[in-house]
Amino acid sequence: MTTTVHPSAAGSTAFSDVTSSDASLRRFLHGLPGVDQVGCEARAAALGTRSIKTTAKDYAIDLAIRMVDLTTLEGQDTAGKVRALANKAMRPDPADPTCPPTAAVCVYPDMVPVAKATLGSSGVHVAAVATAFPSGRAALDIKLADTQDAVEAGADEIDMVIDRGAFLSGHYLQVFEEIVAVREACARKNGEDAHLKVIFETGELQTYDNVRRASWLAMMAGAHFIKTSTGKVQPAATLPVTLIMLEAVRDFREQTGQMVGVKPAGGIKTTKDAIKYLVMVNETCGPDWLDPDWFRFGASTLLNDLLMQRTKMRDGRYSGPDYFTLD
Repeated sequence: MTTTVHPSAAGSTAFSDVTSSDASLRRFLHGLPGVDQVGCEARAAALGTRSIKTTAKDYAIDLAIRMVDLTTLEGQDTAGKVRALANKAMRPDPADPTCPPTAAVCVYPDMVPVAKATLGSSGVHVAAVATAFPSGRAALDIKLADTQDAVEAGADEIDMVIDRGAFLSGHYLQVFEEIVAVREACARKNGEDAHLKVIFETGELQTYDNVRRASWLAMMAGAHFIKTSTGKVQPAATLPVTLIMLEAVRDFREQTGQMVGVKPAGGIKTTKDAIKYLVMVNETCGPDWLDPDWFRFGASTLLNDLLMQRTKMRDGRYSGPDYFTLD
């Protein structure tokens, strides 16, 4: 029976030879099976046609709510907005105490103390984007300081961005070592280390083969989660890209015994969209990944649609558009 432990900070020891040099890492990544673009897109489209009804849909909606990283990443963010978002994450529908909380609130590092103070011991996590989000264009020492500041402020999770320029130039070892270094910066002197989500910005990676390569690179470097996008670049999350990433984490567990989570982010706005992703998770990786510890939605507007559909399932009618707070 395979174990389901998070990867070590140094990456899987099974890949120590692979990651010992740029040349060996390149050989490994370019030796991965190529992605059949037509087949991948057809498979994703087919999974997207599945429908679920009644009690299964009710369960899926609550599960999707529990998987949401409720996000605000705007230059105009204020402490008041973050407090309101954190309160909404804890009690998405104040009129219905049976409605579950979201998984996390995702904010810029300087807003971590506000989110942490508001969430308290609720169990809702604080995720902070770091490493010069969303561009990733900064020196490594600045990225590490950004990460450490967020962790010291109480962030439970760090969402880092890879250097897409380095990756697309084939400097894979540079990207690998940067992820390892950020993972080490997630260490906390007292308490559990922050978990690391690695953002690829798949809309800039150009090919499905690059998405597969980035997935394996991040997992070998010790990522707890691999994430599609910042939400600042289009296209963001798509079903075919997420399918490739799900296949990667499935294959990685088969080879190493280690589970890694997946987080599509950006452009997922409706309950129908969310259910398509949940069907894909179940069909590709199995029920082990149908858990907020292993699958998340990076979203802002999705939650309101989930709440509207949830109310419809219970009351038989849709709530008005102003019934739930706007994010």
